[in-house]
Amino acid sequence: MPLPLFGLFRRLIGSDRQFRQAVATVIGQEPDNAQLYRLAFTHSSLVRAEPGAGRHQSNERLEFLGDAILGAVVAEYLFQKYPYEQEGFLTETRSRIVNRESLNALALKLGLDQLVQLDATQSRVARSRSVNGNALEALVGAVYLDLGYKAARRFVLRGLIKPFVDVNKLTTTTSNYKSKLIEWAQRQGKALRYDLRGEPRPGGAMEFTATVLLDDEVVATGMGLNKKQAEQLAAERALAALGV
Repeated sequence: MPLPLFGLFRRLIGSDRQFRQAVATVIGQEPDNAQLYRLAFTHSSLVRAEPGAGRHQSNERLEFLGDAILGAVVAEYLFQKYPYEQEGFLTETRSRIVNRESLNALALKLGLDQLVQLDATQSRVARSRSVNGNALEALVGAVYLDLGYKAARRFVLRGLIKPFVDVNKLTTTTSNYKSKLIEWAQRQGKALRYDLRGEPRPGGAMEFTATVLLDDEVVATGMGLNKKQAEQLAAERALAALGV
């Protein structure tokens, strides 16, 4: 459930004290530079809607930084937690924790959708794609710049991973959803295909969206930072939708 304090954000956006309280509730300690966090929650669509505003006034640069910090913290956590596992296992597990779907879900659990500021013309679909997850990455970047690496690490581990991510379950469930979906489609005599699309992200990376179609009917979609990850997520969601 979103934190109740966040409901005040839109009415009290000009109140530095109230905004600091909202941020402190999320990150677990009082922020020093509130402006960094305001920037973390400013989507590029809002900047584009303001005449004369530059893209540096959106959260894209903080998102780029936060993505790197988040990846490093999760990598270290898994390295310590699974001392005898190989690199492939660690890479797969990390990608399942920090993929677009997971970050969007984590952002909603924190109530960040109440904090993100974007152009009013943006649809609900646009919001659901990656806006909230991107804001979460930007928030990690803001914590790092404002309070340092130790504070960012503490926020990721204590505020995100431990309360919201069942790592043991992630590592014991089947990860090759594509193969499972192919086998199911073949048994059912259905034509399976993926529609893949890529969109640029800050820093030159690409974000891919994969759509699963059975007999040309859309079943599910998934997002990832590479084609394989997006297809795996889409296949996982399709299997869930089909009750397989």
